[in-house]
Amino acid sequence: MRVGTADASGLRLLAHHDLAGSGDGMQVVRSGDALYVGHTGTSRMGTSILDVSDPLRPRLVDQWPAPDNSHTHKVQVADGLLLVNHERYPYRPAAPLGPHSAGLAVFDLADPFAPKQIGFWPSGGKGVHRIVWEGGRYAHLSAVPDGFTDRIWVVLDLTDPTRPVEVGRWWWPGQWTAGGERPDWPAGRRYAAHHALIAGDVGYLGFDDANLVVLDVSDMAVPTMIGHLEWGGGATHTCLPLPGRDLLVVTDEQQHDGPYAPDRRIHLVDIAEPSTPRYLGPLPHPTGPYDELPMRFGPHCLHENRTGSYRSGRLVFATYFSAGVRVYDLADPDDPREIAHWVSEAPPGQSVSQANDLFVDSDELVWVTDRVHGGLFVLEPEPRLRALMEQARA
Repeated sequence: MRVGTADASGLRLLAHHDLAGSGDGMQVVRSGDALYVGHTGTSRMGTSILDVSDPLRPRLVDQWPAPDNSHTHKVQVADGLLLVNHERYPYRPAAPLGPHSAGLAVFDLADPFAPKQIGFWPSGGKGVHRIVWEGGRYAHLSAVPDGFTDRIWVVLDLTDPTRPVEVGRWWWPGQWTAGGERPDWPAGRRYAAHHALIAGDVGYLGFDDANLVVLDVSDMAVPTMIGHLEWGGGATHTCLPLPGRDLLVVTDEQQHDGPYAPDRRIHLVDIAEPSTPRYLGPLPHPTGPYDELPMRFGPHCLHENRTGSYRSGRLVFATYFSAGVRVYDLADPDDPREIAHWVSEAPPGQSVSQANDLFVDSDELVWVTDRVHGGLFVLEPEPRLRALMEQARA
């Protein structure tokens, strides 16, 4: 199956891989010649490993199924380790499920194309949702342990990767119902951790309908909220501090199918003083008939400027579901501009494309997954965008 381009400016399609018919791609990370893809769960596939030494011809090396009643849709790679989440799936089943796997699996990457599991941290409850791991001592997770209403933020110590140890956690007061707490947020709203990105001793945590929570993580064992900002959007997902800038880029995930789903945007926040973040405004919304289409239209993931990947304090790469990949130039934060985009054709059996996650590697190639059936896409910048990417490297 080959899926082509429906609309593009500044980016062109270099290659496509259907992931052997399991095209429900989620998180994607490249490390050297190996590319790791987590799957959303609809195909029951868990993790795919590809050899991308030739980006024109990605080669599927291996695929693992997900455990029963679970999905393993997130992957993180650093320091010779692969971390994979285990979480109950579906999230809200229509009928009771059998046993599921809940926690974090740790794999050794002595052979990057044949990972070997060496450890597992059992979270209990519904399991681990999102992981942030760039090497070093600590991994950061969102998880729903037993006794909590929804996802909280958890810190693991990976000094011994065969025995991950929890060293800290933070939750919104009211989430720990097993401890006697009771939710005090407005009815119909969801307070749940997604993931935090760290800059120095500060963590910027997306907290769903509570939007942005700012944590002091100078002591990982005792994370403390030092700031909070709401702007009225929902399902806050990624809070990305830009290197060398006092700016935070935030996505509110679109979780509803269209047409005319609730409005979701990408936001810009001033974090010159992390304890008092200041809302600046939304980034430009894609123009076109997207709001009239079925399935999701709105932001989801950002390229997170990981160590070893393409890093910029000026250019932001985002997935926008049916509006594909969007690239923004934040040279002037008072006048953010969209400078490139790419949208795939609708994959077979799917009404529109659903760009889900992306990773921009150090060679400036953009790796994109489709949420439903589309698989993996490899994009390259056209000359004008490539020149700007070189200029804007952090």
